[in-house]
Amino acid sequence: MAIARIHPNGSELGNLDEGPRSTAELRDWIQENLGLPPDREARLLQVIDQVVGRQRQLVEESKHEAIRALSEGFASKMDRLQRQLSEKDVTVSNIARYFEDVVAELTEKSHRDPKTKLLNFDWFMERVESYLAVEQRVRWCGVGVVDITSFKWYNDTLGHALGDRIIEAVARILADQIRSEDFLAMDRGNEARDLHARFGGDEFAFLIPDLPGCNAAHEIANRFKRSVAAHDWTRDDPRLKARPVGVDVGIVCLRLGPVAERRGVARKLAAELIQRADKLMYDAKSQQSPHVHSAAVRVLHGELTEMPNSETVVRESRERRRATDRENL
Repeated sequence: MAIARIHPNGSELGNLDEGPRSTAELRDWIQENLGLPPDREARLLQVIDQVVGRQRQLVEESKHEAIRALSEGFASKMDRLQRQLSEKDVTVSNIARYFEDVVAELTEKSHRDPKTKLLNFDWFMERVESYLAVEQRVRWCGVGVVDITSFKWYNDTLGHALGDRIIEAVARILADQIRSEDFLAMDRGNEARDLHARFGGDEFAFLIPDLPGCNAAHEIANRFKRSVAAHDWTRDDPRLKARPVGVDVGIVCLRLGPVAERRGVARKLAAELIQRADKLMYDAKSQQSPHVHSAAVRVLHGELTEMPNSETVVRESRERRRATDRENL
């Protein structure tokens, strides 16, 4: 059984078989058990204090080293984890952008005719409808329909391969010539918002926005028609020298009034504009006309109402002047 030792001041010194547990107990033990002279006892206690102090210092330094090592290791791990997360973020962002590009490309392809890269009919009509529903500038726009003259003859007589090349060439000329930048307001720069579409077969359509008047739309359409006629078709096939390709064009010029008059009926207006342009095109085809057939309209009470275009105004003015001259004779 362990016997507890009691200091003269009454505090417990610890069990005899355990030995001193503190520097104070060690001093008492030396005084009681070694019987050293005072100077030797003081020197021994001084050396013991120095040894204990160095041991405490080593312990504290070891603690700080361990804490620092742990901190540095943790910081290193955090940096490595941060780099890994950043790399993963970059990878995820790249993957996300890749799929966004793929979706955009697939969406764009789904909206375009694979042969000519022009818009397909449904997407073109949606764009026209959207334009009519939101365009706020009170200016003019032109909606036109194009058909290749006697295309069936080229296709049946000279072959479908040449027919495809003719369609592609007309589409390129259409996209190149039906542009409205030269009529755009100066503050809008050269922003091109013209829309071109292939309806299937040899028929095309276009929308020219933001025009100063009906004359501008008529001029652009005529420029396209002349460019098709002036194209060197022998480069596509020498047999076309005897019968160059031409197009028939009908265009409806719309005077844009307040957007509130169009917003609720934009889809109906878009369909009717195409129908009117298509009829004008077939009128030009049936008459073998060398000119673009055009008409001017405006929206009145939600309906398209014809307006006299410039040609009509000039012709009627001439007729009135001639009638007046005859009466004066």
